[in-house]
Amino acid sequence: MLEVVKTLSSSEEIKAQVPLRESLKAIKLNRDAQMKAILDGSDKRKALIIGPCSADNADAVCDYVSRLAKVADKVKDKLFIVPRIYTNKPRTKGEGYKGILHNPDPHNSRTDIQAGIVALRQMHLRAIAESGLSAADEMLYPDNHVYLDDMLTYVAIGARSTEDQQHRLVASGIDLPAGFKNPMNGSVRVTINSIYAAHIPNEFKYRQYQVRTQGNPYAHMILRGGVDVYNNNFPNYHYEDIMGAIELYEQSKLVNPAIIIDTNHSNSGKKYLEQIRIAKEVFGNMKWNGMIMKYVKGLLIESYIEDGAQSPSGNVYGQSVTDSCIGWDKTERLIYDLANMI
Repeated sequence: MLEVVKTLSSSEEIKAQVPLRESLKAIKLNRDAQMKAILDGSDKRKALIIGPCSADNADAVCDYVSRLAKVADKVKDKLFIVPRIYTNKPRTKGEGYKGILHNPDPHNSRTDIQAGIVALRQMHLRAIAESGLSAADEMLYPDNHVYLDDMLTYVAIGARSTEDQQHRLVASGIDLPAGFKNPMNGSVRVTINSIYAAHIPNEFKYRQYQVRTQGNPYAHMILRGGVDVYNNNFPNYHYEDIMGAIELYEQSKLVNPAIIIDTNHSNSGKKYLEQIRIAKEVFGNMKWNGMIMKYVKGLLIESYIEDGAQSPSGNVYGQSVTDSCIGWDKTERLIYDLANMI
């Protein structure tokens, strides 16, 4: 039985409460165009979608993004950097810290979604204002996308959501690049089907409306590895894996074929320091094979100020409260190394 706890403010009310200034909107639209150009191949740079596993603390997140902006400016001729500011966290068993949307204060387990919506919007707004970088977020709950759609430059659809019809349909109606992760079983063919569904026009129920979409030509693939029936992780970032994904992509005849490699999750076997090696292997394979250079548009990397992870009740500034991340010193070095490999 569902019990109504409280009525939440509409997206229009929240946007009026936390408005995006015209100057910041112009920054976001310019960055949207750059990301789209990378995905359609007219911009030959590579994208790095990089940042914390989950954004739990506005001060630390904005500190991190401001550091990232300084590095981004130095490598802008080769790399386009989009900070990860993920405000929703999927949970395998449905329990635990679910992100700032549910818990604006990780030290307080009480769910307050109204406060969370305001907090996540304020965090994204502050990050753009302080760094000049619009960000990526995960569309974990399709109904909530409208609370942030005017601030984001990139949207990810997670492995648990890729096969969900509502995620596919909503992705077909957003004017942003949308990356579909392969599902937990690693199926690239299923991912191709999801991308196709997002590319075509659709008509469906969204919130309290019947809506019609034109299709999203910038929906694309994220390879994140998979989990077998024995709960063992297996990667799909190696040369042969990428070439197999490219072959399926070519058979599909989809426009703007693009692949982003997730360097953590099942690709790293949850060994976060392996992200450095994986990122360099992928960039090395780009140089070796022109098809990989053409199709692989960039990387998804989990990074924060401090190495590792802590519990949501921890007090280490700039350390992840969910999946382990590489710290700032390693992150900065990795970005420069990748730029030098292009």
